[in-house]
Amino acid sequence: MNQLFDAYFTARDMREVFCDHGRVQAMLDFEAALARAEARVGLIPQSVVVPIEAACRAEHYDFVALGDAIATAGNSAIPLVKALGKRLAATDADAERYVHLGATSQDVMDTGLVLQIRQALVLIEQDLAQLGEILATQALRYVATPLAGRTWLQHATPVTLGMKIAGWLGAVTRSRQRLQQLKPRLLVLQFGGASGTLAALGDRAMPIAEALAEELQLTLPDQPWHTQRDRLVEFGAVLGLIAGSLGKLGRDISLLMQTEAGEVFEPSAPGKGGSSTMPHKRNPVGAAVLIGAATRVPGLLSTLFSAMPQEHERSLGLWHAEWETLPEICCLVSGALQQALLVADGLEVDAERMARNLDLTQGLVLAEAVSIVLAQRVGRDTAHHLLEQCCKRAVAERRHLRAVLGEEPKVIAELSVAELDQLLDPAHYLGQAHTWVDRAVAEHSAMTA
Repeated sequence: MNQLFDAYFTARDMREVFCDHGRVQAMLDFEAALARAEARVGLIPQSVVVPIEAACRAEHYDFVALGDAIATAGNSAIPLVKALGKRLAATDADAERYVHLGATSQDVMDTGLVLQIRQALVLIEQDLAQLGEILATQALRYVATPLAGRTWLQHATPVTLGMKIAGWLGAVTRSRQRLQQLKPRLLVLQFGGASGTLAALGDRAMPIAEALAEELQLTLPDQPWHTQRDRLVEFGAVLGLIAGSLGKLGRDISLLMQTEAGEVFEPSAPGKGGSSTMPHKRNPVGAAVLIGAATRVPGLLSTLFSAMPQEHERSLGLWHAEWETLPEICCLVSGALQQALLVADGLEVDAERMARNLDLTQGLVLAEAVSIVLAQRVGRDTAHHLLEQCCKRAVAERRHLRAVLGEEPKVIAELSVAELDQLLDPAHYLGQAHTWVDRAVAEHSAMTA
């Protein structure tokens, strides 16, 4: 596998979960647990469990040879079980007779995948919790720091940086809630045998299934799910939401870093964000990963959705389309989370630049504030028309709106100098920004408690 970009787009711990060793070990963990479960119910001798467990170590197997065999076998479990049996036959012929008894290839692969997903979930949830904590701290730090709100990429009314960060925080908290909610549906055993009936195990099938689920610390579902893929697709969809939310964070940061804005920056570091030709450049390289993942994951997720209408009791091709797709989504999200942690923790904020940018329109962004108060005294239509004319005059004469309003008889007849000064001060037109921060932080804290 080409790993040139791995350090940029994927967290190392997540790549280890889904590397060849991780995949093979997860399948072997299923085989070892199956032997223990079948011995517990008396289907196989207890004496064969130890040699089977000893053989279920990924380091014993040649991944290149397994890869070559998959091209003929059609899945990874067939050559792995064959190699496992061969290894056992060389050391304990009796144990070889009982390995993989009653299971099918998809049981091995799907349950192995669930075991990998469980590891992946730990990493993702840890990173989301840490990111939430960082964002909560930053939201409170900048709760009263005004900056221009932007709609349609144009200056709107003032907001605060804390309010913007609280928006990112809320999305993170909701993703954490979604992961908690789906885990009982996701972390389940796959065990159905050839066609899902477990007929090969006779009347011991359910006791073995229950014991196997206990051994692997997974839930026993209502039935095998060989061609019912909604569990995995739901997980992929939540990862897609996480990627999209992180992409939103990255997009906001990159726009705030633009030369024309220059309000918020990723943390700087030697060699970070430079250009091969322009020494002055400071590129948002962390935001690029967030946006890149948010761009790539939906296409991968569409593969999972497209692979849902699987045929009968075992799919041809659609199941195969999942094998690399879901792990790649996990890896992309992990990389985005790592970059988000770095960006969020080291935000560099230029509050003075924010203040200057707020005044770029020379008070026009606060026209609404004046109009709302004036409307209560002269009527909505009259106030709106009056402010519209004053704004046009301010633009045409390249003057501050405060100065124009201070010369308009119809305005100063209703509003005092002190009132106008306050209405044209961004700090006095922040609405419920502080409340939104408090609520986002409270929800995060409730999730963490």
